[in-house]
Amino acid sequence: MKKKKYVAYVSTYTMGDKHGIKIYDVDMENGSFQEKDEVEITNSSYVSISKNKKNLYSITDFGVEAYHIKGDGGLELINHAPINGMRGCYLSTDYEDRYLFVAGYHDGKLTVLRLREDGAVGEITDEVYHKGLGSVAERNFRPHITCARMTHDNKYLLVADQGMDHVNVYRLDGVRGTLKLADVLRGDMETAPRHIKMSKDGRFIYVVHELACNITVYEYSEKKGVPHFEKIQTIETTEGKKRNYFSSASALSFSMDYQYVLASTAGENTVTIYSVDQDSGMLAKLFNLPISGDYPKDASLFPDNRHLVSLNHESNTMTFFKVDMEKHIMTMCSKDIPVDRPNCITFHELAD
Repeated sequence: MKKKKYVAYVSTYTMGDKHGIKIYDVDMENGSFQEKDEVEITNSSYVSISKNKKNLYSITDFGVEAYHIKGDGGLELINHAPINGMRGCYLSTDYEDRYLFVAGYHDGKLTVLRLREDGAVGEITDEVYHKGLGSVAERNFRPHITCARMTHDNKYLLVADQGMDHVNVYRLDGVRGTLKLADVLRGDMETAPRHIKMSKDGRFIYVVHELACNITVYEYSEKKGVPHFEKIQTIETTEGKKRNYFSSASALSFSMDYQYVLASTAGENTVTIYSVDQDSGMLAKLFNLPISGDYPKDASLFPDNRHLVSLNHESNTMTFFKVDMEKHIMTMCSKDIPVDRPNCITFHELAD
């Protein structure tokens, strides 16, 4: 059987280096990367691959940029588009690749843009500003949108507001590209929802909370045109109930086969791996171990679940580990790779 080949896209802030996206060939056997190419773009806060795997979208200082993914994993610029607001921090597409959603941390603004058939970013179809006051403490006193993800049935957009401690649920008009508030998943004060992921079948929603350092699991269904979210679990991202005051949950990701969930926690500088019960959606903690770096802003299992990479935002490194799910351990397996201010990582399988 022919071995699958992958590339990894790593987004970074550009401080002296104008290349905000790094492209790496993935060494699956040894659990390491080899730099392949880099893309000139300013302050790539986040990158996301379209559902059809043909295009990659990135945040930039000037809005968003669209790229065609070439056969070898390289990126070819399609176009760029403004978002009529401050620089975004997160973006994703709907499940039909008709719309691009951009989350704005700084201005609390959600922007919807139409996508064209060739993957280019088109006009803005809706703009939603979150309003209100959260807990009057440090940064959490006004809206900060950190994530926007569609449910798998392509009906509802879940929008995490870190400043307001809740997740807004919007119904998407698939023709007009407009949003209407349908529900609100309210969290406890100063929990700060950060990222949202869905199970493979879309029945379960996972929300990681930055300040509370936990993951809340919801079971999702729709009844008579109304979305329902039942909270079924809350589980810590840290080891034990006590945590460092400076700890903050920073990333949440599924393994490519959806058998495992990974969460990273800054301050403690650890990653936690959970197994996923495919029937109930519940998480079971396997282990919590250090990542040999400072502020793991993102982390991900390799596609084969045998290795792990951590993007250490403050120590400017990527660190690599061999993972043994049965023994619940991981060991460093290759040399650190220096990279300035890494933000997020996504793997892409190359076509034969």
